[in-house]
Amino acid sequence: MAGRALGGDMELGERVSGFIQTYGLIKGGERVLLAVSGGADSVCMVHLLCGLQEGLGVRLHIVHLDHMLRGAESEADARYVAQLARRLHLPITMGRRDVGAYRQKNLLSLEEAARQVRYGFFADVASSIGADAVLVGHTADDQVETILMHLVRGTGISGLVGMQPITTWGAAPNRLRVIRPLLKVTREEAEAYCRANDLEPRVDSSNLSPAYLRNRIRHELIPLLEGYNPNARGAILRIARSASDQVALLDEQVSRVWDGVVRDEGEALILDTKAVLSLPQAVAMHLLREVLRHMLGELTDVEFQHIDQMMAGLRKPAGKMISLPGGLVMSVGYDTCVLSRQPGGLCPFPPLEGEHKLNIPGETEFPGWKVRASIIELEEAKAQGFSAYLDLDAAGTDLIVRGRRPGDRFQPLGMAQPKKLQDFMVDAKIPRAWRDRVPLVCSPEHILWVVGWRIDERAKVKKSTVKVLHLEFERLRWPS
Repeated sequence: MAGRALGGDMELGERVSGFIQTYGLIKGGERVLLAVSGGADSVCMVHLLCGLQEGLGVRLHIVHLDHMLRGAESEADARYVAQLARRLHLPITMGRRDVGAYRQKNLLSLEEAARQVRYGFFADVASSIGADAVLVGHTADDQVETILMHLVRGTGISGLVGMQPITTWGAAPNRLRVIRPLLKVTREEAEAYCRANDLEPRVDSSNLSPAYLRNRIRHELIPLLEGYNPNARGAILRIARSASDQVALLDEQVSRVWDGVVRDEGEALILDTKAVLSLPQAVAMHLLREVLRHMLGELTDVEFQHIDQMMAGLRKPAGKMISLPGGLVMSVGYDTCVLSRQPGGLCPFPPLEGEHKLNIPGETEFPGWKVRASIIELEEAKAQGFSAYLDLDAAGTDLIVRGRRPGDRFQPLGMAQPKKLQDFMVDAKIPRAWRDRVPLVCSPEHILWVVGWRIDERAKVKKSTVKVLHLEFERLRWPS
């Protein structure tokens, strides 16, 4: 059943079988879906896998989705795939989904909307029939186009790897394995295979439209690059192999440090800020990328700039919030950062109850915190870490730490008049869920320091200051 591959002596079926076995893509006894659009790549794949089915010990099931975008052409594609399934004696599940409506509802590009709807359909079918994975017909040419798309959009080294033989789509519990058995097969080889086996695949007219970035790369950019280097495709694939080796090394490094840096709270991940910043830059960046993969299930919308923003965010003051793809928000705390879909939903500060008198000078411990207080000379007052420097005469030594109370007022550094603490917290963008846990250092008269954000104007260190009170807060444990 296998056709002869172009430019080689090995039959295409043997090459694909060897690729599947080398990467362990399919296990004996599994039921797998074959995503068939009707185009040459997917038709070649299903025909090859049908011939390999017995040897691999797998059960095949065709899936086809009408995206309802091309009218009669889409309907003809569906009829063709149904006929192919009958010809190959394979079961088939067909569906229709309104991609246009989904796109408008979710404000997505047409390409991204179609991809989400398509894989959502595959996941539904897999769940309904007990399938273990879906096989898709991505070829070596698709790989080249994907890498160039990543470059155009802005990518780190992971984007140069392109598509992997096996990945996952979606988040648990509906995560779906996606297998690409044709990544070493060219589009030309797939088309030749179809001709040799009288398969007459369909041609999708939308693949010619310059409205889509992939089509412009396929029909404009790649021919231009081949004008400079006739083997540009091969050169790009060699870069992908080299990048893959480097990413594998980074994966290993990240796996070693993960448990000491990342804490999984189910709906959120908590990062130990200092631990991440202590890592080599390349490892830290790769870890942040894997954090996003863990939360999102895939990295389709993630670009290098998002990782860069996260890395910069680790150095931001507490209260900073960074919006990320997939509705994720990175909330910067005192010594941790929280990744979740609910801004401020998981507070990085421990609960704060009652009042705690500070030992000045000395150390004071209460649940979740240790506070060091020292009296120093003016010239020693250099800002460092999560600390504050106050004029000792203005602040006094009769100080407590407590949470906020109704009616609290505060005169932020640089302001001429006090304001409501509530208004300050809103202006400082402190998430609502955090506000009751933010420690306040108070004298008998007023608030001296909203810990992690601002000291009071009336207690600032001045040229006339004689002695300086240095307060430094240290978190004793991660949030419970």
